[in-house]
Amino acid sequence: MRIRWIVLIGILCCVVLSVSAQASAPRFNMSYLYFGSPSSYLNAVDASRGSLTELSPSYFDLNADGSLKLNASLSTEFIQQMHQQKRTVVPFLSNHWNQEMGIAALDNRDELTDQIAEAVEKYQLDGIHVDLENLTHLHKQSYYEFVKLLRDKIPKEKTVAVAVAANPYGYTTGWQGSYDYEKLGKVADYLMIMAYDEHYEGGSPGAVTSLPFAKKSIDYALRYVPAEKVVLGIPFYGRIWSDQGSLMTGQGVPGTQIAKLIESYDGVVTFDSTSRSAVAHITLDANDKKPSIGGKTLTAGSYSIWFENEQAMKELLLLVEQYNLKGTGSWSLGQEMNQTWDYYSLWLNGLPFADAQGHWAMQEIVSIARAGIMTGMTSHSFAPDRSLTRAEAAVTLVRMLNLPTAPANTPDFVDTASHWARNEIRTAQYHGLVTGFDSQRFAPDAPMTRQEMAVLLDRAFSSLSSSPTMQNSFPDVTMQQNAWSYDAILRLSTAGILQGFPDGSFRPQDQVTRAQMVSMIQKLPS
Repeated sequence: MRIRWIVLIGILCCVVLSVSAQASAPRFNMSYLYFGSPSSYLNAVDASRGSLTELSPSYFDLNADGSLKLNASLSTEFIQQMHQQKRTVVPFLSNHWNQEMGIAALDNRDELTDQIAEAVEKYQLDGIHVDLENLTHLHKQSYYEFVKLLRDKIPKEKTVAVAVAANPYGYTTGWQGSYDYEKLGKVADYLMIMAYDEHYEGGSPGAVTSLPFAKKSIDYALRYVPAEKVVLGIPFYGRIWSDQGSLMTGQGVPGTQIAKLIESYDGVVTFDSTSRSAVAHITLDANDKKPSIGGKTLTAGSYSIWFENEQAMKELLLLVEQYNLKGTGSWSLGQEMNQTWDYYSLWLNGLPFADAQGHWAMQEIVSIARAGIMTGMTSHSFAPDRSLTRAEAAVTLVRMLNLPTAPANTPDFVDTASHWARNEIRTAQYHGLVTGFDSQRFAPDAPMTRQEMAVLLDRAFSSLSSSPTMQNSFPDVTMQQNAWSYDAILRLSTAGILQGFPDGSFRPQDQVTRAQMVSMIQKLPS
């Protein structure tokens, strides 16, 4: 009776933990959708390996009089698909750098905010992301009033966000001066700092986002806005300059095209230690095939392409953890280099596990590690494919269930008295989750088998009930050979927590890996 009562408490504690752990949930990650077509958007989202929280497609434009113009790319089907994947869709409103159109929008703010609120409701959108650029300090107050009207008219559970110019040097005039960070931060759910175009088309060559530029931009924002409302904007593109100083003067180049240019023309990539950014040098001979960038065809000559390679991107992502920001935004989805999503979530969440990069369980590792249920072997290693030990299994469940520590007089196994997991093993034993091989020995460093894991999880989650139609489809699991684990295996497999192999077997004696444990945790009831 005591064990069942404690396990019930454990399940209730798990529910409490799932609520309290929201503070440790994976970091926010949004991206703009601008290039491509609605049919390509879903592929771009799928390529992100589950990393994205929010999508901001180009659905809202402006007419010359400042009224709302719905973009032809608006797709109710895409919105529904994102909602099914538990992602939010918060389209951005843009004036596309047209100052007159932006001013007209602010002058027409009463009517425009009504139109936006109506469209958000009609199309079941999750809010609005304001991206009005190239205004000046003269429009600072009306810009704030426009965003405040949106907050007043759009339901509180929906998002009102604002893309703001990076302002590392604290300018109060020009287009940086049009954003009142402090006032906007009070009415918006978050400010997305456009920390890119440090060097721009028509300007001198240099990094699109140097690390010092990003840091100074964050430092400025945090003077006026709480860190939990700051989103760091990251570029998925680079810029190209002709070394001859003529044709190409900083045109934008998608990351995908940069990789092709480097490969096609034997580019040499160096890492600039001052900006913490990469620069690729390519040379086109007279007989080479000439690529086109932004509608312009390159001519023979040498070129420099500044961009954020993997090393630079990781350093930018780690700023989010360093400053405890809400998360990141990116311009724009589909332009990123091929390997970007192999590491993005890990570094964004302050988990630089090199051995989990690109792993099939990467997203699950991020979620569980952020919640503190399973941690890395070191600060840079998670060892996802290493066998899970019996001690690690006990520790994981004790943390997940938030079980009360066992009384001080709880006896130890002889082989756990000086073990690093002694307290958690004692706690798991006290609450009836684990047993030893005998009364004296637990074997904490022995690998956990699949049938042992089934029994352990079955004990911890007694809410898993047997189905009257539950049948054994595993030829290698029988009552004769697996009497002590038979029912648990069937319950866990029926619940979809432990699954068989493609050949139909269960392989009860196979060892469970740390990645598999993480995956199972994600499937457990809460």
